[in-house]
Amino acid sequence: MTLGMVFTSHMEAALAEARAAAARGEVPVGAVIVAPSGEIVSTAGNRTRELSDPSAHAELLAIRAACVAIGSERLVGHDLYVTLEPCAMCAGAIAAARIARVYYGASDPKSGGVAHGARVFSHRQSHHSPEIYDGICDAEAEALLRTFFASRR
Repeated sequence: MTLGMVFTSHMEAALAEARAAAARGEVPVGAVIVAPSGEIVSTAGNRTRELSDPSAHAELLAIRAACVAIGSERLVGHDLYVTLEPCAMCAGAIAAARIARVYYGASDPKSGGVAHGARVFSHRQSHHSPEIYDGICDAEAEALLRTFFASRR
């Protein structure tokens, strides 16, 4: 164990992106990519409606921006903070980018691809399996989603 190492959660930045997404009329999901140094490399919120792009999930947008920022298609050693359990599509991109750790808030029993549904990282075909930490600020992430969908029903 290395002395002096302190864990810093960046979930609040992801929640801020989720709140901004909700304000734009998007499903409130936010994501943050953090470099091994602890510096935030990219942030994003869902933009599927704004961009008319079903792949414009917060995770994919954050991964794309981080890859451009560091000049590589791999994010080895980087962490992803996301407010909702990644779907199978996003989990596939996380594996392809070789992200080291995924921290997520709310579970997604309907469309999740990590602990639910496809469980992408547990398949033999998965090229990479990051460390997974769930339930980070899950109450706030769930409340954002619940409020957003209640206002549309």
